[in-house]
Amino acid sequence: MIKEFFSQFPYLLLGLEALYLVGIIFLAGKIIMDTRNTSKTLAYLMLIIFLPVVGIIIYFVFGVNYRKNKFYTFKIERNEQVYQAVSTYIRETHHKTLEKHKEEINTFLTTVNFLYNAGHSPLSQGNQAEVLINGERKFEKVFEVLAGAVHHIHLEYYIYDNDEIGNKLADLLIKKAEQGVIVRFLYDDMGSGKIGKKLLKRLKEGGVEVSPVNKITFRLLANRVNYRDHRKIIIVDGSEVFTGGINVSDKYINPNPKQYWRDVHLYIKGEAAFYFQFLFFSNWIFATEKVPEISPLYFAHQSEEEGSSLIQTAASGPDTKPSIMLSTTSAVLSAKKRIYIVTPYFIPVETVLNAIKQAAVSGVDVRLMVPKSGDSVIVNAAAYSYYEELLESNVRVFFYKKGFLHAKTMIIDDCVSSVGTANMDVRSQELNFEVNALVFDEKINKTLQNLFIEDMNDCEEILLESWRKRPKYKIFFEHLARLLSPLI
Repeated sequence: MIKEFFSQFPYLLLGLEALYLVGIIFLAGKIIMDTRNTSKTLAYLMLIIFLPVVGIIIYFVFGVNYRKNKFYTFKIERNEQVYQAVSTYIRETHHKTLEKHKEEINTFLTTVNFLYNAGHSPLSQGNQAEVLINGERKFEKVFEVLAGAVHHIHLEYYIYDNDEIGNKLADLLIKKAEQGVIVRFLYDDMGSGKIGKKLLKRLKEGGVEVSPVNKITFRLLANRVNYRDHRKIIIVDGSEVFTGGINVSDKYINPNPKQYWRDVHLYIKGEAAFYFQFLFFSNWIFATEKVPEISPLYFAHQSEEEGSSLIQTAASGPDTKPSIMLSTTSAVLSAKKRIYIVTPYFIPVETVLNAIKQAAVSGVDVRLMVPKSGDSVIVNAAAYSYYEELLESNVRVFFYKKGFLHAKTMIIDDCVSSVGTANMDVRSQELNFEVNALVFDEKINKTLQNLFIEDMNDCEEILLESWRKRPKYKIFFEHLARLLSPLI
């Protein structure tokens, strides 16, 4: 029928084709102007040229640069508003700590200065830090600390499931709200798709203030799906913080031994909580469009040093500079002895990849631990495409076989460690709201180093010669998936 219609009006079809061609040319120009990453630009251009209509839809859903959009301009303005309220303390904290501990962090001074200048993130001192291995240990500690909350509890999570652990945490939040504690809860509407209306209603009726960061009405057509709030943060009374890879879901406490999840979280007590509070308030004001009274009770300045950890926070998002990506690059290039990286997804941006290869070729002991099988065939294949060049550069690569490795950690030399929410992939390092804690502490470093070595017992090390012998069709598929890696 359509063919017969256009046969009667051939000029109409010609006009539509010309209009489509003009549209493609203008869209290509927009992609070239708005997309800074060269590989991502080429990927989107290939999509709109070789996948007519479908490629255009994919670009508008996932590719629009929100850093130039008014939607995130509003957030940037609110970030600055919150920063102005706490800027004096941030400056004083950073310079005081830097002056006292400059020799200790001298090797990584460039990284420290970058994070302060790029994201207002101060280097803090006197912190207690504790590595929490797996969800079992994390939630045990979380419930212990939340039970003692007096003034406020702030939570920000990518995944919050309506299951046993989710309801147990909800019960405690409601109990604390009934005791007069201010409880605010931010969640990602995409990641927390299983939270359910009933649980949200129960939380709200129980006195918990709840909001999605980006409200998604139509998931398949929502551009904001691309910019996910991947953070996992709990802040208690402005002085205690939890962050890392573990979401609120039963699977993280390993109820099924056949579906083992390996993960790492970090507990912090001290003035490092100050910057996490700044990040939370920035997102809370953005999400709710309400500005709460930011009293000193939210920022518990630590007058006495309780611990030995120096901590600085790297945060990234569509409203900020790519601080995690650039600070990771800087820290890797500063390494002298070793770099041990654990990540569930290894699809790095070119900057980070080259830094890792350079460090390994320079003689640094570089090891990468990843799950043998990821939770996506395409993502897994794209990651596999990077391992040959890593092996050629003397990077040792280990496949974790006991279960799914979900931790996001990195240790450098004997004193620097990173624990956070960011995967080593394009999405985490360029698009999502993410946060990593950079810890300068030999004990924390040693704990994570021992954990890495222990986990090697459950790993298979891949070697260059055998890796090259993979079937050609697999290698082809992996490189095809890698072409799509900027879009994954």
